[in-house]
Amino acid sequence: MAQISEQTPTIAGVRFQKIGKLYHFDYSPYPDLKPGDFVIVETARGRQMGQVMGFAPADKALHEYRSILRIATPRDLVLQQQWQAQQDQALEKCLEIANRVGGFEEVQFVAAEYNYDGSRLTILLSAEDKVNTGRLWYEMDKTFPAQIEMRQIGPRDIAKLLGGYGACGELRCCSTFLTDFSPISIKMAKAQGISLNPSEITGMCGRLRCCLVYEYEQYAEARKHLPKKNKKIGTPFGEAKVIDVHPLQDAVTVITEEGRQLVYRDDIIPLEEWNALQKKSKEPCSKQENGECDCGAKPGKRSTKGGSDDSDS
Repeated sequence: MAQISEQTPTIAGVRFQKIGKLYHFDYSPYPDLKPGDFVIVETARGRQMGQVMGFAPADKALHEYRSILRIATPRDLVLQQQWQAQQDQALEKCLEIANRVGGFEEVQFVAAEYNYDGSRLTILLSAEDKVNTGRLWYEMDKTFPAQIEMRQIGPRDIAKLLGGYGACGELRCCSTFLTDFSPISIKMAKAQGISLNPSEITGMCGRLRCCLVYEYEQYAEARKHLPKKNKKIGTPFGEAKVIDVHPLQDAVTVITEEGRQLVYRDDIIPLEEWNALQKKSKEPCSKQENGECDCGAKPGKRSTKGGSDDSDS
């Protein structure tokens, strides 16, 4: 195993935000790189500073990885702090220009972000519809020496940036550990038996809660082995109708003549099998001549096949 790991090329996972996606880069020019080091890399959005979070095997057949340009210097770190301190001022200036240009009344300007050396300024904004930022970009480009980027983001991204507490009373998942947003649907709430009341399934961002996806696979897998609601099944209490399903308990609630009963999966008998057993139990048994039969059927008469079994000794 040691020989394989030595021959397998590895890549460095780099993160540009505290809670953000990992992007992978070839770090072969810097073999002494360690987790926690800051590096300068070239990205689709220009030159960025990121932090190395770890290392992973590279798949050269599927991806071509860009190389890390260099390890960040103390000067780079100081520059980043200085430009980050100017972000609020840049956002205020952007709002001032937007008000002067006009047409952005329905737009929410969320944040302004400089890259580490101030060469690029990104304005994050949000709106229900796609926003034409051409005029605003032109005025911003004349005002700021940095390269200007206007990026429209969604409600989930806004919640991630702003942070705060969710409906559960804990810090929002998106701003504490979620590095990406998974697709979420009403189907996930239904599978878990969660009320479809908007207040129960909607997060602070106004979209379906991210946590709906956490246990969905476990519920979906458990439901595969349980009868659906309103289906009739055989139970220790007789034939019954399923009125509720409890995936994590591996059980269902049924309604019988005696009322509601909880039945675990191991005690459930498919209705066809149940009916067959009931029919068999009402027929006389030919297996046992005397005494009780262990099949549950009524004791039957002696078999007359092959002639009489009576003999005088």
